[in-house]
Amino acid sequence: MIERSTLHAEFERITGKTQYMVLATTDAAGLPWASPVWFAANDGREFYWVSRPEARHSRNLAVRPELGIAIFDSTQPAGTGEGVYVSAIAGLVPDDEIDTGIEIFSNSLHGSAAGSWSRPDVEPPARLRLYRATARERFLLDSSEQRVLVPFL
Repeated sequence: MIERSTLHAEFERITGKTQYMVLATTDAAGLPWASPVWFAANDGREFYWVSRPEARHSRNLAVRPELGIAIFDSTQPAGTGEGVYVSAIAGLVPDDEIDTGIEIFSNSLHGSAAGSWSRPDVEPPARLRLYRATARERFLLDSSEQRVLVPFL
C-alpha cells in the first residue's frame, strides 16, 4: 500500500504542473455540462478559478454546488497520461475571503501570461468573479488506469 504522504505528493505534483482543469457541473434538472477552466490549487484541497457569473458552469454551480473535477495532461500518448479526479463543493468566494483567494490564485500563476490579479479584477463592475471548489474526495489514476483514493493529510 502506498503511503498517504506519497499519494498526497503525487497529487500535488500533477495539479502543480497542469494549468487547466475540467469542471463537470449539472443544472437544476440534472443536465450535465463540462467546462475547462484555468486554475490554481491550494494544498490539494482548494481549487480557484475565475469565470463569468453568466457562464453555464457558473449558473449551474449557483443551483447545484456539487461538481466533479478532472485534471490531466492531454498531451501524453494514450495509456501513459497522469490524471487526478476530485469530487467537490464549489461556489463564489465570499467577500471576506477574496483577498486570500486572489493571492493564492495569483501566486500559483506566477510567471504565466496571466500576470497578477487583484480584488478589482473579480468584483463588480469587472466581468469575472473568483470561484473556489473545496475537495471532498481525491483520486489519482494509477499505472493500471485504476482510481486510487488520496486521503487528506
